Amino acid sequence: MTELPLIGEAIAVAAEPRLAGAKIGVVTFPGTLDDRDAARAVRLAGGTAVPLWHADTNLGDVDAVVIPGGFSYGDYLRAGAIARFAPLMSKIIDAANSDAKLPVLGICNGFQILTESHLLPGSMIKNDHLKFMCRDQVLRVENSNTAWTLDYEAGQEITVPLKNQDGQYIADEKVLDALEAEGRVVFRYVGFNPNGSRRDIAGISNAAGNVVGLMPHPEHAVEAGFGPQSLDGIGSSDTDGLGFFTSVLNKIVGGSK
Repeated sequence: MTELPLIGEAIAVAAEPRLAGAKIGVVTFPGTLDDRDAARAVRLAGGTAVPLWHADTNLGDVDAVVIPGGFSYGDYLRAGAIARFAPLMSKIIDAANSDAKLPVLGICNGFQILTESHLLPGSMIKNDHLKFMCRDQVLRVENSNTAWTLDYEAGQEITVPLKNQDGQYIADEKVLDALEAEGRVVFRYVGFNPNGSRRDIAGISNAAGNVVGLMPHPEHAVEAGFGPQSLDGIGSSDTDGLGFFTSVLNKIVGGSK
């Protein structure tokens, strides 16, 4: 049995000093739960986390944005439906669609907000079993060319925690066919579809690849000894989520594949 590090001794990666200048904004809405986790993931990857408040009217000088998970505005109306109209979201939408193509990652509720904002197509509805689901989930990386997946390999399988009740991704067949044809399905569930998402889709991107949304939580799999453990006892998957954050940092400062 592999010995786990003591609290305070866990090290995810040896962060590269050159990455520290990259600033990643982490948005907080009323009801956001995972903003501190996302900020910690940014720091563990070597970047600088910048807190952003939903009522802010500008993004400052951030180089990318993470919209973390939670239950923004209590999921009233629909998950993400109210957050979409927050003042900061209009700035994020404009920046993501601009020539600069600001990298944006939406995790869980953040993914829901991205679909409500029409930065990503489709919609999120209740899990097909109508229950909250929490488990370690295996994903297959389908597209390793987005701003957030450059440090993965196409076909690579990673394990990250999943926790949601509105996690079923839906879209009409025309949209699904287009996502498949354009290589915009970024992640797929492997072994078990936890929410009934169409075609086992766990995450997608926009056409430019700077905006990515997914339901599982990579920010909870970034630190040795504190993430999902390998089910077969061989190796460890507890830092499988760190690649999201190193990918965007490397893209910002250069040196990505």
